[in-house]
Amino acid sequence: MTPGKAHGSEITPKFQPEITPPLQELEAQERRLVFRGFTYEDAWTLGSLLVEMARERQAPVAIDIHRAGQQLFHAALPGSTPDNDAWISRKRRVVERYGTSSYVVGARFRAKGTTFEDSSRLDPDTYAAHGGSFPINVEGVGVIGSVTVSGLPQLEDHRLVVEAVEQFLGKLQGR
Repeated sequence: MTPGKAHGSEITPKFQPEITPPLQELEAQERRLVFRGFTYEDAWTLGSLLVEMARERQAPVAIDIHRAGQQLFHAALPGSTPDNDAWISRKRRVVERYGTSSYVVGARFRAKGTTFEDSSRLDPDTYAAHGGSFPINVEGVGVIGSVTVSGLPQLEDHRLVVEAVEQFLGKLQGR
């Protein structure tokens, strides 16, 4: 039996639907993943880690790190397209505006029974509350930038960034 074909009265879906993790879990990630500082060297190290992880998974992504309005890191891996850069900009603007991850912003609107596009009153050509942009939140300072991935389904983009930030911060704490 192939996916998508009827078996009796059942239909097997071709793809599993994306299940948004609980909002509390997403918000807890952000409270936990706080930086002590964030330098140019940190941007290079974190960005390089993301490139390494994406290559291992053959993920066709673009990666971007911004701090205080300046792009500190950018990489485009095989299979990514200029559209990924446009998505990065739109997701990053959501982090800059709301001070939280682009995925959390979208999840908050969904939790209210609506969508970001329908209810935010922001131009969807400029802002996208889709997963993949995560705040660089510095202890005692606040959100100073973002790390963003585009090219996978939004939850996978979000998870890739979170995994990289966890590894990066874990290595710093191990020093």
